Amino acid sequence: MKPPARKPIRDAVREAAIFRARAQVGFFLVCAVFAVLSGRYFYLQVLSHDEFTTRAENNRVKYRALAPNRGLIMDRHGVILADNRPAYRLELIPEQVPDLGETLVELGELLEISEADIQRFHKLRKARRSFQAVPLKLRLDEDQVARFAVDRHHFPGVDIVPYQTRVYPLGENLAHVVGYVGQLDADDLRSVDSGRYAATSHIGKIGLEQAYENMLHGEVGREKVETNVQGRILRSLDKTPAQPGHNLYLTIDSALQQLAMASLGDYTGAIVAIEPGSGEVLAMVSQPGYDPNAFVAGLSVADYQALINSSRRPLFNRALRGGYEPGSTIKPYMALAGLENGIIELDTVMMSRGYFQLPGQPRRYRDWKRGGHGEVDVVKALEESVNVFFFDLASKMGIDAIHDYLEQFGFGQPTGIDLNGEARGILPSRAWKRATMGEPWYPGETVIAGIGQGFNVTTPLQLAHAAAVLAARGESGQPHLVRHVGYEPATGDADHPVPRPATRISTTRSDHLEAVIDGMIAVVHGKRGSARAIAADKPPFVMAGKSGTAQVFGLAQDEEYVGDEVPRHLRDHALFVAFAPADEPSIALAVVVEHGGGGSTVAAPIARQLIDAHLGYGTEEIAAQ
Repeated sequence: MKPPARKPIRDAVREAAIFRARAQVGFFLVCAVFAVLSGRYFYLQVLSHDEFTTRAENNRVKYRALAPNRGLIMDRHGVILADNRPAYRLELIPEQVPDLGETLVELGELLEISEADIQRFHKLRKARRSFQAVPLKLRLDEDQVARFAVDRHHFPGVDIVPYQTRVYPLGENLAHVVGYVGQLDADDLRSVDSGRYAATSHIGKIGLEQAYENMLHGEVGREKVETNVQGRILRSLDKTPAQPGHNLYLTIDSALQQLAMASLGDYTGAIVAIEPGSGEVLAMVSQPGYDPNAFVAGLSVADYQALINSSRRPLFNRALRGGYEPGSTIKPYMALAGLENGIIELDTVMMSRGYFQLPGQPRRYRDWKRGGHGEVDVVKALEESVNVFFFDLASKMGIDAIHDYLEQFGFGQPTGIDLNGEARGILPSRAWKRATMGEPWYPGETVIAGIGQGFNVTTPLQLAHAAAVLAARGESGQPHLVRHVGYEPATGDADHPVPRPATRISTTRSDHLEAVIDGMIAVVHGKRGSARAIAADKPPFVMAGKSGTAQVFGLAQDEEYVGDEVPRHLRDHALFVAFAPADEPSIALAVVVEHGGGGSTVAAPIARQLIDAHLGYGTEEIAAQ
């Protein structure tokens, strides 16, 4: 039998050594961990204190842009043409909305948000940063505001924001002058300073709203606000107010403008009235117009298509861009060109037999009066609008001399008015035809150019400007619509803070100008004046004018028609230019009535009505005198 095994004797020294080693390792590990923690603490609390303080502050404090109030637009008498009125819009901050798609659906059910609103929202959202507010629906009514207020807590990142909406009190009467603002789109945001428009939802799209956008918009403000964890604003900490845009004070007389619009009735056409000398535009009408207020909130696709597809073309600015043959309204300038170039003299008399022929050619260029007018001088030629006189004058002068002289009045070139998109018109010459058509000029084209037909194309604005230059005896300021820009209306010399170039014609003799003006006076007040009917009541002022007719379609050489024999859309355009009082004119104007027939019978009475209103004469006053 074996003896029991012996238990090993413990080595206390060795175990103590192992314990000390392990304790030392543990101690060093604990020290290392504390060192790392201390280092990290030092990094966070000391080295990165400013950064993390800022981050924490940013979670509590936000900065938001404040939209400036858009400048007002007023007429020359202080009547408001473009105003700002309080309204509410629904805005979303995309980064604060947990589920954007679901939120849009729920908001649509709550507030009747259209598909067009949603499409516009997505376009704007793509052009902005995720932390910037994007408008979803404009002009919420009181009922919609109340409904959203009840369920507001269900929509984080969504809020109702008060703002100023644009309103045009006179509607279509000034749509083509003032224009309108529309919602910012992606193209707009690419062309503007995004910081300056951070809180802006609308921008000028056309008219003066577009041309003076930089002055009307104003400067954005900034507000520092405290928010809760949901991003809702608790209080305002600091604010830099937005600076409102400058007001525009126009040259327009809104009463005259409305009368001009009404005077066209159901005709399409244009009227431009200018103050001779200064170039201030008193009225600028294109009929038909459209309601600019509809564009502020945004038109539906169907409504917009209806406007652009309308046969009456309401969006087309006829006063600025409409191109018309000037017809006989060009005869005063032709007469002055003939006198100044020595082609005719004040005592030149010619025989009008009712037609004109170029040497060696069988074609007859007929006058409007069969058998002719007999012996006529320059004054009678204007009074009775004798075509043969001007056929002969044009043929002797030549197209290039006609071009060079009439160009001084602004024909064939933009006037430089402070609106975008002005048309040039056409003042033909040999060089122009060769450059545009690659064809030579023919003598017969010169003949008809003498009565404003053929290739001649003018705008109503050019016609009114040329009449203003003639009325001012050879010099008138550049046509313009803005009289003053500022927070307060200016007076006296300050009405024209920016010098505007003037149109000047080269005249060698003042009696040439006066002879032409005498001829235009005879048109209205002469015994055989082509527009004498509008002065049958013997008005208490002297008026100078000239009627014109622009053909819409051609006639054979011996063919004639009476106005009622053709459909209205094929009738001639009726034109009339005038200024009054003839000795010291305060208004010059051009009236174009599309398919109106005769300038003397349709356009001239409109001109008389507007001149009466401008000079302060009513029909009762005139009748009494």
